[in-house]
Amino acid sequence: MPLMMLGLILFSSVWGQVPNLPTTPNREGNAQLTADKTPSGVHELTALDVEAFLDGIVPLQLERDDIAGATVAIVKDGKLLFAKGYGYSDYEKKKTVSADETLFRPGSVSKLFTWTAMMQLAEQGKLDLDRNVNDYLDFKIPDAFGQPVTLKNLLTHTPGFEEQIKDLFTIGSESPNLGGYLKTHIPRRIYPPGTVPAYSNYGAALAGYIVELVSGRPFHEYVEENIFKPLGMIHSTFRQPLPPALAPFMSNGYQLASDEPKPFEVVVPFPAGSMSSTAADMSRFMLAHLQDGQFGDARILRPETARLMHSRLFALDQAANAMAYGFYEESRNGHRIIGHAGDTLYFHSDLHLIPDAGVGFFVSHNSLGSGNPLPRTTLWEMFLDRYFPYTAPATPTLDSAKEDATAVSGSYILSRRSETSFLKAATLIGEFTVSPVGDGMIEVAQLTGPNGKPKRWREVAPMTFLETNGRDKLIFKPDQNGRMQVILPYPFFVGQRVGLFENNKILLPVIGISLLIMLLTLVLWPLAWFVRRHHGHKLELTPIERRLRLAVRIVFALVLFFMAAMTGLVVYASTHIWFLSDRGNTWFHLAQVIGVLGAIGTLVVFYNAIQSWRNQEKRIWSKLQATLFVLVCFGFLWFAFAGNLLRFSSNY
Repeated sequence: MPLMMLGLILFSSVWGQVPNLPTTPNREGNAQLTADKTPSGVHELTALDVEAFLDGIVPLQLERDDIAGATVAIVKDGKLLFAKGYGYSDYEKKKTVSADETLFRPGSVSKLFTWTAMMQLAEQGKLDLDRNVNDYLDFKIPDAFGQPVTLKNLLTHTPGFEEQIKDLFTIGSESPNLGGYLKTHIPRRIYPPGTVPAYSNYGAALAGYIVELVSGRPFHEYVEENIFKPLGMIHSTFRQPLPPALAPFMSNGYQLASDEPKPFEVVVPFPAGSMSSTAADMSRFMLAHLQDGQFGDARILRPETARLMHSRLFALDQAANAMAYGFYEESRNGHRIIGHAGDTLYFHSDLHLIPDAGVGFFVSHNSLGSGNPLPRTTLWEMFLDRYFPYTAPATPTLDSAKEDATAVSGSYILSRRSETSFLKAATLIGEFTVSPVGDGMIEVAQLTGPNGKPKRWREVAPMTFLETNGRDKLIFKPDQNGRMQVILPYPFFVGQRVGLFENNKILLPVIGISLLIMLLTLVLWPLAWFVRRHHGHKLELTPIERRLRLAVRIVFALVLFFMAAMTGLVVYASTHIWFLSDRGNTWFHLAQVIGVLGAIGTLVVFYNAIQSWRNQEKRIWSKLQATLFVLVCFGFLWFAFAGNLLRFSSNY
């Protein structure tokens, strides 16, 4: 069971293009702090101070967290303030990172270019953001919930799609077929559109495909002509594999700097995250957005379109961060901040804009590293606290805190999840728990601070909990079906409270104990035989009892083999991305066939228990043992059905 859990956790976390649980804080008022009004004791945001600040932090992060290299760009007041590379793009050859020339993979930050392209076509009247996406496609998104998916739903991650990771990444020299991928990988719609935020790579790729179809040009060509070329982004591309002119500038990607470099990742739904770029080029994009769509003499968006793109479009609560038109709010330190994070398997990036200060910040690492929290998050928070310090007004804890802490306690599951495939098991394992602690506070074990200990939260407004000694907020409110949900600092997913059937606080101990009893039964089986033989004892069993005894152990062996096989396949897939494709389907399905045989075998185990209780000569211990065997089989079935482990699917 521990291996199964480990594999599924890796499976669910590695392929996310955003963090699973957020650590960036919520909005905190409208206080402004600008560089031209710097209070006494506050560091002024200048190129000299920034360089000294980052030079004292980034190299230490790279060494401490085993990261090969990083690239950083900061813009301010319409100009590039700072851009620098740190560490190595090739760790073995000690090839240094250049902010001007070294290409990194910003992952889902690429989506901002996809959304910008969509907004360009919208301002030209070629796209209607409130229109059914099927009106622009050459295939059909199936009907569901009696409501169409609109372009605004794609922009806000509210089309209602479940999560899928099959064929998300691959390796090789073949350019992916976007239309072919989208037509054969349509996710199930599990929420009514416009109701539940659930981050969707498929939705962003769908938007890019609509750009292709409406413009009549391949997506990468459209972006090159309408965004890269006007902004002078000469070291940027969505093309895969890289054009020969850019390939020599590409940084290696690493899990850890001390590991071997990894092959170039091909993002199959490429508008969702395939871009390769430099920090200097990303600074031009940030400047264009901070200046209402204009950079120098070039304009990529009309002023009113750029301002619209940055405005709030969807939020579950007015006090919570909102989705804008592709950007998402991540406000902090008294400023409204919009941006986007991005992760491939090996590159990890952040882009943040502070519109009221005219500041943009981009950072990317070419290794996951061993740091927790993520080094990029730590760097960004330290940057904000240095140049935009903010002391929130004291807010008293409500008298209702203790009662409300009890009311919101329970296990929660993320809205961004696989619901209909065997990956549902990974979602169940990844549930987080809200627990009342102390005198009216709550604790979320999975949300930890830099010291590794769970953060604590106190109620400062009705059903709104503020992090103790921090700025994060958790807002609890019922959804449209009356089920409690928690609105997290990141606005592209929420936590939904689960019932008994899917509660991992019960489910995981049950499956763990069940598998342990099955394993012990098989291990002790031959040992008991040797002991009886040594002492000259024989089991007094009828022929049918002998066959049932053997059949029960065969069922246990099938179940254990199934769980071990699924664990092994998942762990293998976590390091061999090509396996998450049709090539891996056969192996997953073979394992599931064994699992189905084990599930059907429960009938044999149940029949064995009936026979045991009917036999008046049987000892009570034998009858209780037979009953226990039925219960452990039911424990397996509970986990298998709750996690869809036995559901055959070509997409997951």
